[in-house]
Amino acid sequence: MTSTAIEFFVQPGGTLQGAARVAGDKSISHRSIMLGALAEGTTHIQGFLEGEDTLATLAAFRAMGVEIERPSEQAVTIHGVGLHGLKAPEQALDLGNSGTSMRLLSGLLSGQSFDVTLIGDESLSRRPMRRVTTPLADMGAEIETTESGTPPLHIKGAAKLTGIHYEMPIASAQVKSCLLLAGLYAEGETSVTEPAPTRDHTERMLQSFGYPIQIEGNRVSIKSGGRLQATDIDVPADISSAAFFMVGASIASGSDVTLLHVGINPTRIGVLNILRLMGANIELLNERDVGGEPVADIRIRASQLKGIRIPEDQVPLAIDEFPVLFVAAACAEGETVLTGAEELRVKESDRIQVMADGLQTLGIQADPTADGIVIQGGQLQGGTINSHGDHRIAMAFTIAALRANAPIQILDCANVATSFPNFVSLARELGIELQQAI
Repeated sequence: MTSTAIEFFVQPGGTLQGAARVAGDKSISHRSIMLGALAEGTTHIQGFLEGEDTLATLAAFRAMGVEIERPSEQAVTIHGVGLHGLKAPEQALDLGNSGTSMRLLSGLLSGQSFDVTLIGDESLSRRPMRRVTTPLADMGAEIETTESGTPPLHIKGAAKLTGIHYEMPIASAQVKSCLLLAGLYAEGETSVTEPAPTRDHTERMLQSFGYPIQIEGNRVSIKSGGRLQATDIDVPADISSAAFFMVGASIASGSDVTLLHVGINPTRIGVLNILRLMGANIELLNERDVGGEPVADIRIRASQLKGIRIPEDQVPLAIDEFPVLFVAAACAEGETVLTGAEELRVKESDRIQVMADGLQTLGIQADPTADGIVIQGGQLQGGTINSHGDHRIAMAFTIAALRANAPIQILDCANVATSFPNFVSLARELGIELQQAI
């Protein structure tokens, strides 16, 4: 089935009510497979996100000789092979739509003894990879890309990696994680300094697997020669998935929703901070720590949002949530201004332009800039939206229908399964009148 084969039809209006646990955290699910495979012993994972992206990571490690079992829904058992136990795959590793898989694996596989090729779907094959291949080359990795720096990636085995200190020009958890994973195999110390905080799931999980790292301010360092010891992981619900219903409950009159067991890692809570600055009624309940990751239940009640100038220090903490935050801005009183978010232009789609086009289709004044957007709150109309195969665009405009005055049709929605496989059923359960057609 191609991504263009699924369309969403969403009726206007509605109220969100109830309690739900959204899909498991995608970032943590990816990393649990990777580190579990490289660990010594058996790792048990609960709450694993069974989305296409994470299943692509799982399939890649199976193809490299790792025994992985699926004993029950959202549960994974990995029989680790150790840092040097991976085997050459018989063919190229197809990572589908998953940029996280490709960027992190490019670092991890640069230190292996065998050659490997990483490929992806049409969308992933357009995404820039020089941000990881350039610093990896500085470490001694041998990676070939297309002339424009896009996949496929051809990684030569048996490269001798040497640790470097890398000052990241743009805050990116994927780049940081890629280099730390390469650092597991590099002689000496590998360190990364980031210009702004980004998600730190890799650092937390390395420590959970017993691997020593050093964190000093905005610098993280790792040395080779350690070992990863198998552990048990309980994956929190993904705050990026929860964000859709956080915005939905905020903008739909009379709504009251509680989202259960959501990860509230401080490097991921930009969406909470931004919505609160806009006047959202958000309450954290039952805060606790699960396997090194902070978790809470989040209660959201409807409120009148106000337009704001989004603080640039919050941008890296909410980079995946901006499509639905743009919907919040469209429903807010006044003007919302985003700057410092050029990273959004190189996601699964150019999220600044695609969201601006979609909001304009629905009657909202949305003016894209080089590194952000200016949105004037107003009345959402109905219309037909092209999501360009971007799962977060498709889900954001589904939420927009809660405040629209006519139905919204969304094209090219199959990739919603990459990050949130039960989005449609959960949206219906909480109160959105959503149909999908093939």
